[in-house]
Amino acid sequence: MVTPVVQRISECFVKPPYLNQVSNQICNLTPWDITMLSMHYIQKGLVFKKPVTLVDQHHFMQNLLEKLKHSLSLTLSHFYPLAGHLVTHKTQNPPSYAIFVDCNNSDGARFIYATLDMTIADILSPVDVPPIVHSFFDHHRAVNYDGHTMPLLSIQVTELVDGVFIGCSMNHAVGDGTSYWNFFNTWSQIFHAQPQANEYEVPVLHQPVHNRWFPNDCSPPINLPFKHHHEFISRFEAPLLRERFFHFSADSIAKLKARANSEANSDTSKVSSFQSLSALVWRSITRACSLPHGQKTICRLAANNRSRMEPPLSHEYFGNSIQKLSAETTVGELLENDLGWAAWKLHLSVKRHNDKVVLQSLKEWLQSPLIYQLGQPMNQYVVMISSSPRFNMYENEFGMEKAVAIRSGYANKFDGKVISYPGREGGGSIELEVCLLPHIMCALESDGEFMDAVSVSNPLY
Repeated sequence: MVTPVVQRISECFVKPPYLNQVSNQICNLTPWDITMLSMHYIQKGLVFKKPVTLVDQHHFMQNLLEKLKHSLSLTLSHFYPLAGHLVTHKTQNPPSYAIFVDCNNSDGARFIYATLDMTIADILSPVDVPPIVHSFFDHHRAVNYDGHTMPLLSIQVTELVDGVFIGCSMNHAVGDGTSYWNFFNTWSQIFHAQPQANEYEVPVLHQPVHNRWFPNDCSPPINLPFKHHHEFISRFEAPLLRERFFHFSADSIAKLKARANSEANSDTSKVSSFQSLSALVWRSITRACSLPHGQKTICRLAANNRSRMEPPLSHEYFGNSIQKLSAETTVGELLENDLGWAAWKLHLSVKRHNDKVVLQSLKEWLQSPLIYQLGQPMNQYVVMISSSPRFNMYENEFGMEKAVAIRSGYANKFDGKVISYPGREGGGSIELEVCLLPHIMCALESDGEFMDAVSVSNPLY
């Protein structure tokens, strides 16, 4: 039996209809942006059902593609760095790299139309996410530094037999998850405003803030002390992983939170729902790994710095403003203590992360710049939980009603990576995409504590 493959039908570039005076300047990268240069692009997308009353599929797709391109062009007027490309100014004596976004001299964002002879059920019914989903995204395996020669934003619209997948690949050195979903939400909003072909002014709910934030003792551009980009850029090839979604209902998470606070003797419910769920995941994956009790284990959470700064940065701040928080212990300690103990360690890590800590970490970074590398050798087992169930993902409809599901690409996945999403039914439900080596995933699926908390999601189609 021949396995269907994604067929690229057409490709073009989309630019803003005009560039205002602000967008004619360069966009300097902050320390938070620069740390991402060796990571992969952000790759997230939504699965939609085609309208049930559809008669002419060709006309429907052509109309959808034209509206998507036009609304994307208008959206790029607000998110103009995404239409640019990376540029490096390099000096030899002393050696330095200064990397920034040229917002003006670029082809724009790539827009791809593709087809796949599979149904929504073929994509969502298997227990594991099928590998074909990686083909729903452009920039496969690209790192953010490739934004010198590749578009900073690429949209791929893949037509299925009974559905449409809209996948977006965005350069992570230009923006984080908050920036990504503000772009996606704005694109959907402009699409629904149904602007005419000659309309350029469409008001948006959350206007992005492009004034990049730098510490007081740091003036852009930042000069990296390197002779060649090979000194700070590496290519990571993930091992064969199983990728599986686990659904947690609002009721299940409420029970986890109550249990964690009770065991942590936190009668004021200081431990949050997400900290409780993260603690369960940390303990369960560590147990599934069958590691020596004396080995170090770490749980990392991606924290948004915007609200932690004094004064706080705007929620609409466009760029990166995230940092990794860590709780660590030994395998023995983690598993011999209860859920509340692990949740409290995560709670303390989050609580300590304030403006003072952020500024100190930036001061240290400026003294010795560090670029995050995927797949670096580690002497401990790390569970990394990224993204956020607070992001507005399911209100992006693009004329096809509420999305059926969310899926992600190959990017930034490794053994122990967990990606969090809101549950489709809302109400505080959460879905986790867990990426593990096959034998560890099998052990997790047999873990009673973990699977007792997993809920059966409602049929979606």
